[in-house]
This record gives sequence, structure tokens and C-alpha cells, in this order.
Amino acid sequence: MKFLSIILLLFSFTISHAQSPLILSQRDQAKVMDDLLDDRLKNLLPGLMRREGYDMWVIISREYNEDPVIKTMLPATWMASRRTTMLVMFDKGLDKGVEYIAVARYDVGKTFKRSWEPEKQPDQWKQLAKIIEERNPKKIGVNKAPSYGHADGISANDYDELLKVLSKPFQSRVVSAEKLAVSWLETRTEKEMTIYPQIVASLMKLLLKGSRIE
Repeated sequence: MKFLSIILLLFSFTISHAQSPLILSQRDQAKVMDDLLDDRLKNLLPGLMRREGYDMWVIISREYNEDPVIKTMLPATWMASRRTTMLVMFDKGLDKGVEYIAVARYDVGKTFKRSWEPEKQPDQWKQLAKIIEERNPKKIGVNKAPSYGHADGISANDYDELLKVLSKPFQSRVVSAEKLAVSWLETRTEKEMTIYPQIVASLMKLLLKGSRIE
């Protein structure tokens, strides 16, 4: 997501209205980015899923062939997907909210919780199918899109593997999540919009002073 990339490279703020902006360290930038992501997942995504009519969104991406959307959901310190990264978002309803699942050996960031124990189920794909079928979603969105390239991130192999491990009733529920993916990428949260003017103001001060960002 270009906005988060800008935050990573340029995020700055003025302490007590000082004239010289302070550029955050990379470690502090990562904390800001992770906080913004956590806010987006918990406060933005549920509404987008309900508006677009998905009760489950499955994002699958392999190392060295990253889905553009998954890049916006990984912790700031992750450079890319790790092996095959599977993220599942399941809307349990207005009262219960969205469940965030990582079909992985470890949590993915603050929000996606580990839901795979290879010692009990060695096959990651079968574990994904189990998670999906236990929750019984009506509409399963995947990043397969005819119009927008950045919403078309699932590889042909991974799409085929997903359908292969799902039972027939669930195969027919897998649909394009194009509108949801585009909505996620294009929508800014209130917290992001609060920070954005600070980024612009601080950058302008640096430019006007002839400073360079090292």
C-alpha cells in the first residue's frame, strides 16, 4: 500500500510545535505501521466485508511471488511472505466481529493468530480446508480479479490447490474478492488521515530547508 510505504520512509512529526521535524527511527516507524495495521484490520475491514457481502476472505501467497494485498497485512518487520502464507478473515457477525487466523506455525503480527500445528496435521492445505469448513462461510473471497491487477494476487497453482482440498459444497462458494481487495487498498482510516497532514507538513519543512532524508 503506497500510503504505508510513505509512512515507513517519511513519517515524521513535530514535538511541542517545534520548528524542526523529528524523523522516527526505523524501529519506531515499524511500531507506527503495526499500530495502523491493527487499527485497519479491527476497525475498517469488518465494515468493508459486510458492505461487499463476504463473510470470509482467504489470502494465500508464496514467498518470492507475493500477493499485492498480503503485503499490506504483514508486520512491518517482515520483508515478504514466509514460504506459503495463509491468512483467513472470518466475519462471525455484528456482535462477535471478525476472526483473524494465520494458517501458520506462528502468529502473523498482532492480529492473526496461529491456527496450525504441523505435529497434528502435517498438511497445511488440509488445515486450511478444515478451518474453512468448520466455519461454514456462505461466500469465500479470494484475490482473483479480472480487472484490477493488484487484486489478482493468488497464483494459479494456489487457486487450484484451494479448490482441490475443499469439499464440493464449498468449492462453489469461492468467488473473486476483487471489490473487497480494492476497497481495502483505497480506503484510509481516521487514524491514517490524522497522521497524513503531519507527514506532508514535515516533509515540506525538510524540502524548504534544503534537507535530505538519509
